[in-house]
Amino acid sequence: MNEHTKPEIYPDDVVIPDNKSLGDWIEGQVARFETRQLDWDALKFQADFDPKYKRAQMRYLGTGATGVSADNNTVPAVNFTFSTMVLPAGCEGPLHLHTDAEEVFFIMRGERVRIMVEHKGQRYDTILGNRDLISVPPGVYRGLVNEGREEALMCVMIGSTKPETPTYPPDHPLAKVKRPKK
Repeated sequence: MNEHTKPEIYPDDVVIPDNKSLGDWIEGQVARFETRQLDWDALKFQADFDPKYKRAQMRYLGTGATGVSADNNTVPAVNFTFSTMVLPAGCEGPLHLHTDAEEVFFIMRGERVRIMVEHKGQRYDTILGNRDLISVPPGVYRGLVNEGREEALMCVMIGSTKPETPTYPPDHPLAKVKRPKK
């Protein structure tokens, strides 16, 4: 088995926890939209530095990599995290780096979301729209900006149960901003 191979799990390997019924156990794996809330504070330290970084996270599976250490209203992450992100028109997610996991952006609603990717002095930009997806490998800087006229809504998935907090390029102004402990 190489480092990328996950162990196979068969029905006899599954243990339903705490003497729960199958239904109780599976209901614990459900995150309903009606119980989610937009978290405009998860990345507020960036928006406080510059309003162009304003965006909100709605967590479903795990806490993602925004610096939120715990959220009891999510399904526990086992292999990856999943959240939605609201990106107002004209706002951006700054260039950042995940060293431990790929990050996937799926645009659910948005007419023009520019994705910027940088690696070793090279830069590539691409425009995503409704139902477009990009997967950015670990070790590559990524950022995005909503160039559309309306807010964009996207799914964000990170391939780690508890992703490391991302870093910014050393010359980026946010590299010097202190991230609050959550």
